[in-house]
Amino acid sequence: MNIHNRTLALAGLFQSVRLVQQTARGEPRDEETTAASIGSIFNTDPATAVDVYGDIEAIRTGLEVLVQQLGNDNKRRDMELTRYVITLMHLERKLGRKPKLLNIIRSGVETCKQQIESDDEHQASVIATLADIYKQTISTLQPRILVSGEPGILTNTDSKNMVRALLLAGIRSAVLLRQSGGTRLKLIFQRRQLFDCARELLQEMACSGHT
Repeated sequence: MNIHNRTLALAGLFQSVRLVQQTARGEPRDEETTAASIGSIFNTDPATAVDVYGDIEAIRTGLEVLVQQLGNDNKRRDMELTRYVITLMHLERKLGRKPKLLNIIRSGVETCKQQIESDDEHQASVIATLADIYKQTISTLQPRILVSGEPGILTNTDSKNMVRALLLAGIRSAVLLRQSGGTRLKLIFQRRQLFDCARELLQEMACSGHT
């Protein structure tokens, strides 16, 4: 089960940073995928790892990216995404030693939950609140994440807020990854197992009729 949970958490992490990349570049971003990643921030007491994201289909994008990143085809790997993931994992470990920052995140997320009056987690006010939580906490830690993209997009308030909210979602997945025993060293040694697990999950979705 540890490999399964680590695969889900790592897929969630890659999904978040892929959405960050798409936002920063001005590329089309799937709304349901975005909702699943943002929604994971609010799933703080899940019964299982997959419950963090709602269901397995919700992290299909992350699983697809994970297979690309861990496969043998070097041309399909995106080092920008790898850099984001490694940095987020590093920041999550630092965050774990900062109880004051953790309290700010917990109270901020609880406030944000109350702010949501419908099922639409994409309300600009909610995204702005999540972005502010990120700015007050993760942004104060080193190293800072340097997001690459179009300057005009990265200076736009709504885009900047979405990038920060998605990075906060990445931190949520990094927490799940740590809770499932996913250290950087283990991920290196278990690369093949993670790749196989992600591919099997994608094949199961295909066989079950999800397209």
